Amino acid sequence: MAMNKIQFQAGLSLHEFLHQYGTEAQCEAALFAARWPHGWRCLRCDGERYSCTHNGRKLWECLDCGYQCSSIVGTVFENTKLPLRTWFLAIYLMTQSKNAVSALELKRQLGVSYKTAWSIKHRLLQTMLLREEQRRLDGRVEVDDAYLGGERPGKRGRGAASKTPFVAAIQTNSEGKPLYIRLTPVAGFTYEALKQWSAECLSSTARVVSDGLGCFGAVTHTAAQHERHIVGSGKSAVQRAEFRWVNTLLGNLKTAFSGTYHAFNHAKYAQRYLAEFSYRFNRRFDLAAMVPRLLRAAATTEPLPIGILRISETGN
Repeated sequence: MAMNKIQFQAGLSLHEFLHQYGTEAQCEAALFAARWPHGWRCLRCDGERYSCTHNGRKLWECLDCGYQCSSIVGTVFENTKLPLRTWFLAIYLMTQSKNAVSALELKRQLGVSYKTAWSIKHRLLQTMLLREEQRRLDGRVEVDDAYLGGERPGKRGRGAASKTPFVAAIQTNSEGKPLYIRLTPVAGFTYEALKQWSAECLSSTARVVSDGLGCFGAVTHTAAQHERHIVGSGKSAVQRAEFRWVNTLLGNLKTAFSGTYHAFNHAKYAQRYLAEFSYRFNRRFDLAAMVPRLLRAAATTEPLPIGILRISETGN
């Protein structure tokens, strides 16, 4: 069997990571470059002239309006008391691991409390989610209904007790190979829920391939085509060639979750955990670049107070 080049790529070794980001000064410089790639700009007046000072952390002072700020102000890192090296190591662990890293494992690896590890992880998860919400799938897109928190057999949709429904979708290229995915919680598998999902996740030129579940007909409100296959149930249903990649995706997702998380509140946080899986999958072609890419995303994402992080996606 030929070697899978994506699976066997080098990625960013721990040695190389420490060489690039092993000191606080290196992390500060990397954050500055990620946030201001074209040079420093004042957050208040948009001025470009500045001088540097220190107040426990390096500060930039605008020579036009006198406003002072550090590199973490207005970012995901705002108000952190932790060294940037700790945040960078969390970014490294969350992007370079094959499956995922739990908050408990982050606690051990970073040498922080569980509460702090949870806060770091969910700030980075939310950053990933905000990036993934911008993605629209195009071309041929396989879709399927799935659940977190319970096996697929049983009641569907709103009647599925203790289960969180989500739509699994995967875009394939002209050669039939997987490109990008979206894993999106929905209120249930109803026509209106899938109509909203398609508006948020599909481009107008997408060609959707689904099973016979009636709600998937709603994708025609956004997508150009809808190819429907009646698959029945049982083992033969998941072996259909039309759904090869979406079924593989769901199998890999189940393995990743069961091998990483003892338990998590999927009713509240499913969107973030699914986005984490999607974020890594959609950037799998260049593992080494994932660290600076997530750093750039975190540096350009507004602060995420702990109260916001703990709000349920349903508002409860």
